[in-house]
Amino acid sequence: MPVHVAFLRAVNVGRRQVRMADLRVALEDAGFAEVETYIQTGNVRVRTPVRSTVRVGAELTRVISAWTGFDVPCIVRTPAQLGATVAAVDRVEALLEPPGRRYVALADGRVPTGAAELLDAWDEPGERVRVLGSEVLAELGNGFRTTRLTNTRIEKMTGLTTTWRDLTVVRALAERWGA
Repeated sequence: MPVHVAFLRAVNVGRRQVRMADLRVALEDAGFAEVETYIQTGNVRVRTPVRSTVRVGAELTRVISAWTGFDVPCIVRTPAQLGATVAAVDRVEALLEPPGRRYVALADGRVPTGAAELLDAWDEPGERVRVLGSEVLAELGNGFRTTRLTNTRIEKMTGLTTTWRDLTVVRALAERWGA
C-alpha cells in the first residue's frame, strides 16, 4: 500500500487542539493503516490503497474535520515528493545576508505563474521568497512571528490552501518518512 505524508493546517493553535495519539486512533478507525505522527504541529504518515495525493488529502480532510468538529485542510505528499522538496530547497542559495531561518509553505497545487512572480519578487526587509512548484520557500531574518508574508497572504496571492513548516521539520520528516 502506498505511503502518504500529510501536513494538517492550523491544528494545535488557539482552540483548535488535536492530540496526536487520539488522531492516530481516529485515522486507523477510518481505515488508514500504519498511522504515525511527528510532533504536535500536525504531521501524519498513513498507508492507504489510494494512490492519488489529492484524493488522500480530500479523505483525510473529510475524516479529520468530522472528527474534530472544525475544518482541517490536509496537504499531502508522497515520500518521494517530500524528498524532492528538501532537495529543491537545498539547491537554493541563501536569499538573505546573513542567511535567515527557512520555512516551507506547502500548497495543495502548483503555484500559478503570476502568483509565483509576485512571490519571487517579495521585497520586505528581512524576508525573501522563492517558489518551487507547489512549495514556497521563505527565508526570514526577523523571525516567523513578525513576518508580513503570512499564510493568509500566500493563500490570497495563490488561490491555494497552504500550510507552513520550519525547514528543520520538513527535513526531519523527509529523513524519517521519505523515499
